Amino acid sequence: MGARRLRLDLVRVDRATAQVEIGLARPMRDPGRIAALFARGVEAVDAGFGIEAMRLCAFVAEPLAPVQIAAGRAAPQDGVADLISRLGARLGFENVLRLAPAESLIPERSFVTLAAAYAPDLPSDSASDPAFGRRDGPPRPITIFPPEPVAVAAESPAGHPPAWFRWRRMRFTTLRAAGPERIAPEWWLDDPAWRTGLRDYWRIETHQGPRLWLFHTPQSPGAQGWRMQGVFA
Repeated sequence: MGARRLRLDLVRVDRATAQVEIGLARPMRDPGRIAALFARGVEAVDAGFGIEAMRLCAFVAEPLAPVQIAAGRAAPQDGVADLISRLGARLGFENVLRLAPAESLIPERSFVTLAAAYAPDLPSDSASDPAFGRRDGPPRPITIFPPEPVAVAAESPAGHPPAWFRWRRMRFTTLRAAGPERIAPEWWLDDPAWRTGLRDYWRIETHQGPRLWLFHTPQSPGAQGWRMQGVFA
């Protein structure tokens, strides 16, 4: 078993009792890491004329699977768990979130937001892309947002990305482009954002520096169907 929530009772000489309570992002048994998480709360305790007794209670414990322990080294996920524990103690564990992959090819649905402390661990092979997990096919932007309007050059030939475009009051010119990647709507779901049908996505590298993710809806005439939906690192 591993501790998930712990309480330290500090009994002062005058018999008054102070309590310091911590929660952990994952079940834990490492005394050094647990002690470090108590440090901030213990420093704030008024010891009066001194502490004469202490009691540590793990009042929530959960199964702890056996793991291979390297000599003198913590597992890579330990640092993340400790960070989540510290943030959760200050902000509330329900407010510390992470992304996990979802079974969908639609960009907006390819991930879900979960409470980091209560969500299951991702498979070890997902470390290459923590937002979406390991996946085949074209890369995805580091930031995805709802589609935003883009003004493009009307003379852009069909089936090609625009030579220049204006987005968020800034003008960009295309240096290199890769695509298109065609994504079809999930026909079994009625999503208002995808009622326009197919989308052809382009990965655009601009002369100005930003690497952007544009798409065009083939059903829309000319320059009207271009939208921006992501920014690459």
